[in-house]
Amino acid sequence: MRSASTIILGIDPGYDRVGIAIIEKPDKGKEVVVHSTCFQTSSKDTIYDRLHSIGLEIKATIAKYSPTTLSIETLFITKNQKTAMRVSEARGIIIYEALNSGLSISEYSPMQVKMSITGDGTSDKSRIQKMVRLLVSLPKKDAIDDEYDAIAVGLTHSAMMRSLRN
Repeated sequence: MRSASTIILGIDPGYDRVGIAIIEKPDKGKEVVVHSTCFQTSSKDTIYDRLHSIGLEIKATIAKYSPTTLSIETLFITKNQKTAMRVSEARGIIIYEALNSGLSISEYSPMQVKMSITGDGTSDKSRIQKMVRLLVSLPKKDAIDDEYDAIAVGLTHSAMMRSLRN
């Protein structure tokens, strides 16, 4: 990776599945998706083991790719409070690992991500995926929706960085 670039860790948080993307933003030129994955915890594990696994995965990703910033989606409040609490706990673990590694943190709401990627805050997942494919080339063809969401969160941060410079 070139030195004149920013490496963004984009995260779509969850406790069952975590979308993870590493995006390189050169000072000039188009963003590059260096890595994307959907990390899945085992439903057979306790919530504590699942949270620990998420922390280890984030720590390993940071060690491997050396991002300078974490771009994470804010919690979308659902009707299921238990799910919302678990996702909130996973977000805490992710943010903790990022802060331990010296990353700056930026948070974006689902509506901000949709606006940034598609220009419409009410876009559905298929439209976001289509736009992500138009905006960047993906390192693999079989990415799933959590990965697309993580890439979209990272691209949102890149767009915000660009608008702050202008």
